[in-house]
Amino acid sequence: MSKTWLDLWVGLFVVAGIGALLFLALKVGSMSSVRMADSYQVSAHFDNIGGLKVRAPVKSAGVVVGRVSAISFDDKTYEAEVVLSLDKRYAFPKDTSAAILTSGLLGEQYVGLEAGADSVKLANGDRLSLTQSAVVLENLIGQFLFSKAQEGAPNETAQ
Repeated sequence: MSKTWLDLWVGLFVVAGIGALLFLALKVGSMSSVRMADSYQVSAHFDNIGGLKVRAPVKSAGVVVGRVSAISFDDKTYEAEVVLSLDKRYAFPKDTSAAILTSGLLGEQYVGLEAGADSVKLANGDRLSLTQSAVVLENLIGQFLFSKAQEGAPNETAQ
C-alpha cells in the first residue's frame, strides 16, 4: 500500500514540475500576455529593422504598450513596414516617434515609442512618420575598422 502512495506522490510531483516548466516557457516566450483584443494598429516604415520579429514588444518609458503584429517589405519605397498593435488604454499623440532598440548589448530588439506633444491622438490605421532604424552591430564595427584604417594609412601628400 505504501508503494502505491509513493507512486501517487511522485506522479503529482512530476505533473506539477511539467506545469511549472510550461508556465516558465510561456512567460519567457511572452505568449502569456496574448490579451490584445482591445487594440488599435499603426504602421511605421524603417530603413533597416535588424533582427526585429513579429510579437516583439512595443515599449514606451519601459512599459510594454503593445506588440509588433506584422512585418513586410514595401517594394515602392524599399523600406520595411512594421505594423504595431497598441493597447487602447494608451493613446499616443500623432507626432509620436518610433525607434528600434535593443535590450542590453546583444538582447532582443523591440520598438520604442517616444510620445510627442500633438493634441491629436493616433487612430487605427495611422502611420508614424518619425522613425529611427535599428543600429546594426556589424555596420558599427565596419565603420570603426574603416576609420582606424584611414587613420593608419600613410599620407601621400607629405612626401
